[in-house]
Amino acid sequence: MAESSVPAAAPAQETEPCTMRQLLLYFLSLGTFGFGGPIALAGYMQRDLVERRRWISKQDYLEGLALAQLAPGPLAAQLAIYLGWVRARVLGATLVACAFVAPSLLMVLAVSALYVAYGGLPWMQGLFYGIGAAVIAIIARSAVKLVKMTLARDWLLWGIFAVSALVTAWTESEIVWVFLLSGVVSMLVRTPFWRGTSALSIFPAHWLLAGLDGPATIPVLLKILWFFTGAGAVVFGSGLAIVPFLHGGVVNDFHWLDERQFLDAVAVAMITPGPVVITVGFIGYLVAGLAGALVAALGVFLPCYLFVIIPAPYYRRWARIPQIKSFVDGVTAAATGAIAGAAYVLGRRAVVDVATAAIFVATLVVLTKVRKIPEPLVILAAGAAGLAVRGFAH
Repeated sequence: MAESSVPAAAPAQETEPCTMRQLLLYFLSLGTFGFGGPIALAGYMQRDLVERRRWISKQDYLEGLALAQLAPGPLAAQLAIYLGWVRARVLGATLVACAFVAPSLLMVLAVSALYVAYGGLPWMQGLFYGIGAAVIAIIARSAVKLVKMTLARDWLLWGIFAVSALVTAWTESEIVWVFLLSGVVSMLVRTPFWRGTSALSIFPAHWLLAGLDGPATIPVLLKILWFFTGAGAVVFGSGLAIVPFLHGGVVNDFHWLDERQFLDAVAVAMITPGPVVITVGFIGYLVAGLAGALVAALGVFLPCYLFVIIPAPYYRRWARIPQIKSFVDGVTAAATGAIAGAAYVLGRRAVVDVATAAIFVATLVVLTKVRKIPEPLVILAAGAAGLAVRGFAH
């Protein structure tokens, strides 16, 4: 790919130039080494692209975060797609989406093949025991940084943040109407309208095409495509929201997997880098082999891609109108509150005893005090600690 510089689209502050190759290599790296789920991934993008490299303006990042919360689908993937669109429109969005999703999808396919071939991964629970606590520390740190960046000393945004955090913690889900109402409240309080405004056959090997129950049929593949496209089109926010939706369909409605297999699927998503929603690739593989994994991934990511690139030109054009900007500020504050609430909900499930509490505190201290240690290394150390504790306990 040519090394020509890709111009930024009307940045809200001065940014540094970057090439498409540099941008794609970054998202390829993030998809390969970015642990922690959607909240942590959004925090990495803020740190790397806005604060350190200055390839993306703060305003563009915040607008992308708000759009990712307003549109259904996985938050981190939508934010990445929007940032790709900011730098190179539809081509940039498409290439960034592929670079960001491909590494974790390939990892999940490899783990899925081993899972089907050898009948489960019992060691995974030991890894998840330690990794889960470390992930909560990463999420908490990202939430604090987002609070500092988005709320400042605005009492209205702090109020919206608090309400959204409480609602998320209480309901254990992210509710789109909270985001929309928060945007309306911010708009009406800060910039009311009355003040005035302006306008697969290439893989013949049987084990690659077969799931736990044998080779897939066309009707099963179509059902997988329909279900996961629906999941990508109606579920908002992070993996916290999509996991209950997937459980209801995969375990309760279609009976594709049992409870143990579904929990293994969630664990695979958490111990591999990239977006948590990549768990759909593991589920699809268990149901219908490689074809099922690819169809499930296509189904869940296609809606979020379209929900970003279709409204993006109009969204950016109108985002700087005072009323729209106030609306986006309110939605962003609500999104930050939901992130804090999600950290609390996930923390209750991951930090369950003295050992996990110790891993959580140690991870938080390391990430805060020792700035140069990469997060993947911390995650691996936490997983090793979890395996050691579980092995000793048993």
